[in-house]
Amino acid sequence: MLNISYRHLPNIISSVRIFMALVLLYLAIKQHPDLFIGAMIFTELTDILDGYLARRMNVVSELGAQLDSWGDFVVYITLAISAWLLWPDIVLQQLIPISLIIASFIIPVVIGFIKFRKMTSYHTIAVKISVSITIVVYILLFTGMLSWTMTLAAVACVYAATEQIAITLLNRRDKTVDIKSIWHVLRDNRLINK
Repeated sequence: MLNISYRHLPNIISSVRIFMALVLLYLAIKQHPDLFIGAMIFTELTDILDGYLARRMNVVSELGAQLDSWGDFVVYITLAISAWLLWPDIVLQQLIPISLIIASFIIPVVIGFIKFRKMTSYHTIAVKISVSITIVVYILLFTGMLSWTMTLAAVACVYAATEQIAITLLNRRDKTVDIKSIWHVLRDNRLINK
């Protein structure tokens, strides 16, 4: 019998999100766009829920932050692949903003791996805002409601990625978890210099 306490709930939810990447890919391969949109919304709700519960239950941990970041990375790469499988014409029309969004998720991770030898889990305010915008934009774009909003999502993601890269490059404490903005790193660096 499994002995799972409530303290593990946020990590379980993060694990569900990683599993949902497989579900999203399956729905894309099988060409079920409506089910895909529903599964994408559910997956994003788990992303909001795991962090909220971790903070609310006071069970924030480095493992949880890393699991959340891995979940984000896997899901967003899966979303890009799935979008190509389900809506190739739309992806080609929006290739530049979609490419910028994908690069915004990959490049900060690569730079973090180069410097720290592990995935960074900053969870910056800018990333949270850009992800929220991007998910809403994906829903609007892939349901045929609006297409111009993709540029807005790309700008938000590029800004968030630039901030994450700056955090990695300027970070003197080698802290890789829960840094809310570049200003927090600059403040910490000033304290180190005193």
